[in-house]
Amino acid sequence: MATMTAVQRREQARAEYDAFLRACPTNQLLDRISDKWVSLVVSALAAGPMRYSDLARKIAGVSPKMLTQTLRSLERDGILTRTVTPSVPVRVDYELTALGGNLALLLTAVKDWAETHFDEVHAARERYDAETASDDRA
Repeated sequence: MATMTAVQRREQARAEYDAFLRACPTNQLLDRISDKWVSLVVSALAAGPMRYSDLARKIAGVSPKMLTQTLRSLERDGILTRTVTPSVPVRVDYELTALGGNLALLLTAVKDWAETHFDEVHAARERYDAETASDDRA
């Protein structure tokens, strides 16, 4: 069997990515980007750079701890950049990278879909709950 170079091994591994396998790095990435807070942060930043306080106001219900963790993980993954401007008080801005902008197209579409189709989903839930409640009584 021929020996493969490190580059060839990486290319082979990339070709063998399978997000359906728990140990696959793409499965872990899907887990990260499917998080509710990630989706909302990326969608909010799609409009342009924002400060931490602006994000906290825009995204109802996110705790300071969760927002900080989400921003750090997105920065680590190369989805956004954090720019600190020395001033009093210090100014910190968050902005999507090119990679983040690409992801924002998808996540914003999902957010828009949810806003557009919520009434249909809500009606389906009510029908399902009514049907299963009557089945449970039988």
